[in-house]
Amino acid sequence: MGMIPLAELLPDEDFRLHLTLRRGRPEDFFRPLDPTGAVRRERARWLAEDPDRYARVLPAGEALIREFAEQWPAAKAAWPEPAAEPKLRADLWRLGTGCEADLLFLAPDAAGDFRLAAGVLCFPTGWALEEKIGETIDFIHAPVPGLNAALGSPIRSFLGKMRPGLAFLRDNWGIAATEELNLHPARQLPAPARPVGLDRLWLRVEHQMLAALPSGAGIVFAIRIANYRLDDVVRGGGGPGLKRALATMPADLAAYKRLESVRAELLYLL
Repeated sequence: MGMIPLAELLPDEDFRLHLTLRRGRPEDFFRPLDPTGAVRRERARWLAEDPDRYARVLPAGEALIREFAEQWPAAKAAWPEPAAEPKLRADLWRLGTGCEADLLFLAPDAAGDFRLAAGVLCFPTGWALEEKIGETIDFIHAPVPGLNAALGSPIRSFLGKMRPGLAFLRDNWGIAATEELNLHPARQLPAPARPVGLDRLWLRVEHQMLAALPSGAGIVFAIRIANYRLDDVVRGGGGPGLKRALATMPADLAAYKRLESVRAELLYLL
């Protein structure tokens, strides 16, 4: 699905916020990677437990989710049709459990600003779909220190120029104290804490895909989560790049990522 090696994800260079994109194909990104079905079962568990927390759709998103299901059946065609969950609309249940990736749908408003119009987000990285639905990209990114200042304009320009037929891939990473996939803030899972151990922390990577829907009416933003234990990252050659990125990360961004209290000890171990 176009995921890059850890050494490329963590180059030996200073940290910076950047919009680095690679071309890819939606069918490759959505190809099932978990032959056991455990990822889909966990998605079904969260959707059944609290559907309003993990799935939302506004009127502007109705046509987008229909078009996605019709145009890219490969997102779920490789799996048996799941049984319907009575507390959640059948179409959202199918999107959420028929695909291993989280799906967010962006639609332009009257002013041309893209807003989050629908989504099934079972494995969030510290943010809540129910708080962001209907909001602009700038609003969604506002809590991330420096992101809108550095990338707000390029992101808006890129989204406005996207055309059907191409998919774009990128990756984002952080460090987590758990290999849990669902880091919804309501779960209050612990942040990395001292004493630090490389065998007790994980590099949490969001493998992301953006693609314009064939009609041009909106964009699908898909996310897959992958966790790599930090001692495995070091053995895989990612240690120098991770150490340099952490050493040069701005303090406010390190605090946002819940790393400030462990950064010095982590740098020593790396």
